Amino acid sequence: MAQITIDIPDDLAQQLAPFQSQFSDLFTRLIATTLLGQSTPGQNLVASPSLTTSATYQEILDFLISQPTSQQIVGFKVSETSQSRLQTLLQKNREATLTPSETAELDLYEQLDTLIGFLKARAFTMIQAATQN
Repeated sequence: MAQITIDIPDDLAQQLAPFQSQFSDLFTRLIATTLLGQSTPGQNLVASPSLTTSATYQEILDFLISQPTSQQIVGFKVSETSQSRLQTLLQKNREATLTPSETAELDLYEQLDTLIGFLKARAFTMIQAATQN
């Protein structure tokens, strides 16, 4: 297996530390779906990701690569386009009319939301700790 090394700011490294054991899988899936437009074998991802899903991945990736501060992480929101697509999928889910690919897309949004939620919680903790010092 090839190995890739990236340089990231120390504060981002600290924020991502709880996910260290998941890096290989997370980045493999992220690169496969975002850059290569394919699903990772054995993963429940969209086989042919829609432009909106790819744009959402790219949006989050671009944000993380920009070396955001803790305050920026806490305030991060995806674009209106991504939020609108999510609302559409949630409505179809309530109506039980999701296609299999839409179900996979909704699952993908849930994974992204969980990741961002963890990052925001960690960033908020760091802000609180800095405020108390």
